[in-house]
Amino acid sequence: MRCPFCGQDNTRVVDSRPVEESNTIRRRRMCDSCGKRFTTYEKIETIPLIIIKKDQNREQYDRAKLEGGILRACHKRPVSVTDISALVDKVEVDIFNREEKEIPSTVIGELVMNYLKDLDPVAYVRFASVYREFKDVNTFMDELKKFLE
Repeated sequence: MRCPFCGQDNTRVVDSRPVEESNTIRRRRMCDSCGKRFTTYEKIETIPLIIIKKDQNREQYDRAKLEGGILRACHKRPVSVTDISALVDKVEVDIFNREEKEIPSTVIGELVMNYLKDLDPVAYVRFASVYREFKDVNTFMDELKKFLE
């Protein structure tokens, strides 16, 4: 592992522990050259997952893309980055537990909406408005009615 401060590759692990509720290991490292410490995260590599988009195109699953959509929905809402990361972890666990090589984007969208509904109602409606491509106020109101029931 290269030191982010001096660029040398002679670093050692000082502390190692699992991150709660995810398949990640946090490692505290120290550079033998400059003596500075830094943290790395190690995640289990899973089989490549292909997402089937609405237009039937296929692309490789990208956690950053999923996280970005949720971040936009939660913009200026009282939702912490930790909560968003935990939500993405839950969605990933759900989709990888299916053990399928291809999964429709609609399945992922529904999972996100189910978790967002409990996390923040406004973020849920924002995500739903983009995901379900509301064309007019009536479709927006229909979604709100479903949420309120």
